[in-house]
Amino acid sequence: MKSSRLLEEIREANLSYLLLAQQLIREDRAEATFRLGIGEEVADLIDRLTTAQVLRIASGNLLMCSMRFDDEHVWQLLCSHTKDRTVSGMHAAILMAGSSLAQTHVS
Repeated sequence: MKSSRLLEEIREANLSYLLLAQQLIREDRAEATFRLGIGEEVADLIDRLTTAQVLRIASGNLLMCSMRFDDEHVWQLLCSHTKDRTVSGMHAAILMAGSSLAQTHVS
């Protein structure tokens, strides 16, 4: 029973993620590709998905989204309990943005 509930939560997360991705792409494509970490071709595909296609893709048992970074330093900055959290957050955002751009150019 626990397993079926987990699969249902994955499907709900997938649906939410795809709908959010479409909304972001339709409102501001440049910002969406940056925030989602996707290229223009994938943005075009997501933008053109019909409701039926979104539902079919979301119904899979694998998460559509993944962690954007696997750098321990970024995680430490995000979890930091220092007095100046704004600086730590900005530093983490800069590191993540650089990582995102590097991955986009590799693909």
